[in-house]
Amino acid sequence: MRILQQAIEPHLAAALSEVGIDDTSNLASLLQRVKEESQGDVALPCFTFAKHLGRAPAEFAAELADALQATVASESLLAEVHAVGGFLNFRADVSTLAQEVIPQTLADPAAAGHARDPSALLIEHTSANPNGPFHVGRSRNAILGDCFVRLHRLAGDEVRAEYYVDDMGKQVGILAWALENLDDDRVNEVLAAAGIDEESNHPDKVDHQRVRNYQAANVLRDDDPGIEEAVSEMVRLSEEADPDTLDAFGKAYQPVLDGMLDTLDRLGIQYDSFTKESRFIIDGSVDKVLDELRQSELAAQAENGAWYLELAERGVAGKNTRFYFQRGDGSSLYATRDIAYHRWKWTQADRLLNILGEDHRLQSHQVAVALGEVGESSPEVVFYAFTKLPDGKMSTRRGNVVFMDDLLDEATARATEVVSTIRTDLDDESLTTIGEAVGISSVRFNILRVSPEKGINFRWEDALSLEADSAPFLMYSHARACSIVRRLLADGHDVEAALTTVGDLDWSDLSESAAGLVRSISRFAEQLNSSIENRRPNQFCSYLLGLATDYNRFYRDNPVRTPDGIDVNNLALSEAARHLICAGCKGFGVVPLESM
Repeated sequence: MRILQQAIEPHLAAALSEVGIDDTSNLASLLQRVKEESQGDVALPCFTFAKHLGRAPAEFAAELADALQATVASESLLAEVHAVGGFLNFRADVSTLAQEVIPQTLADPAAAGHARDPSALLIEHTSANPNGPFHVGRSRNAILGDCFVRLHRLAGDEVRAEYYVDDMGKQVGILAWALENLDDDRVNEVLAAAGIDEESNHPDKVDHQRVRNYQAANVLRDDDPGIEEAVSEMVRLSEEADPDTLDAFGKAYQPVLDGMLDTLDRLGIQYDSFTKESRFIIDGSVDKVLDELRQSELAAQAENGAWYLELAERGVAGKNTRFYFQRGDGSSLYATRDIAYHRWKWTQADRLLNILGEDHRLQSHQVAVALGEVGESSPEVVFYAFTKLPDGKMSTRRGNVVFMDDLLDEATARATEVVSTIRTDLDDESLTTIGEAVGISSVRFNILRVSPEKGINFRWEDALSLEADSAPFLMYSHARACSIVRRLLADGHDVEAALTTVGDLDWSDLSESAAGLVRSISRFAEQLNSSIENRRPNQFCSYLLGLATDYNRFYRDNPVRTPDGIDVNNLALSEAARHLICAGCKGFGVVPLESM
């Protein structure tokens, strides 16, 4: 509860100074939310301070509590301070809290998540190889990345969402070779023999068509070294920026990428910019990086002429202490081009954030060290664990994947079926709209509610859950709040005029559930920023579910429509909660429907 922290920090700093603690510069970071709401709102652990003074923590906390009793009387926002063990607990006066928070939220809902100085941020995410349809194994990167884009924007940051296009790698080379050398009959024959001849549920999408060529080429590569040689030659030419090869690669992958982006768009994921890997070969950036890396004190040359950085003294251990950045034939590697890409990205924003699978930890560390060798800073990184099928990791090459198009179709169908049994009054168009929104929101939220470092074993029943603590619960809570205003307007009330008095309202007689909602609303920005700083969207998921739960308790006990007209206090609380639930839903890519 940042507003309470800001109120008590100067008083607390003064009290600590009186007992011999002069350095209180980290006070803001020490103050934390009390886990048991019955004991307060904000707590200060006193263990470090007590140890510094040679005191018992419980005794020291009790002494501070006594010293701050005068503050309780002078600070209207503070209702109570008391010691619990080695903690100093503070409780806000809920009526004063409501006077501060509710008018502020209603006056500028868009700024509700702003609690720090904004920054310019470039977030690179997804960047999947354009060799086939977007599948569930890739979805966690895209959904996590898009969520960070949305949450940072909600917190007031200027964010650019970036897709790095691998337009010259081996995967694209295989696809280009396959399209040039395999007709449909040969593709069907090869895949049938390999046991991966499943028909697509989206045969008209080019990405679903071309993935079959890619899969067939990989089957043939296993037995025909000539194919591998041909692909390697194409990749070599692309790395030399051969225009004909890059053009052929572009014609091969672009329709696939377009199909992938259509799927991502259905998930509510868009990008502000696309940057091709080949750009940094063409403009000479990679050559400059190669020159600088060869001059590094860490640089060495292998017997075959390849260049590498020896990273043992930079914290890289085991068999991977060598970071190769140039082959013996003088060509660059993907990681070298990645360094040039990051150097360019630093010209675009104050901060860089990459969303990477856990298998990129080593390479990310190596690139970070190499960036330092060319005078650049390393980016911030969020690593996530994989989404797997029961029999292992998904692979486009092997054909053991669940395509995202199929998952979204199934999610929409199941959600539509559930909605149709509840809302028999809906026409087909409305039913389809709600079913699509509920299904896709559920898929996104079920991924985001799991901490990034925890793996996900894909199961249909989990991916499509419509139970409590889910996206539909948030959506229903928002729709319920919208229905209040809709009914008031239908009754002829001027809701906007009623809310103009919110700054003059008396909040001294709040019910228990209304007071709980005020406290929950007051934590919105704090919880948002904590989730961003900890790089754990799942924490904000838990907060938003709690806010929705508190709102539903409030809705049950505190009617807005009364025999005399409108209870403006309850209307103001309902509208403040509606704005924040709506904002939180958008932060997760959950569709905040106004009616369900």
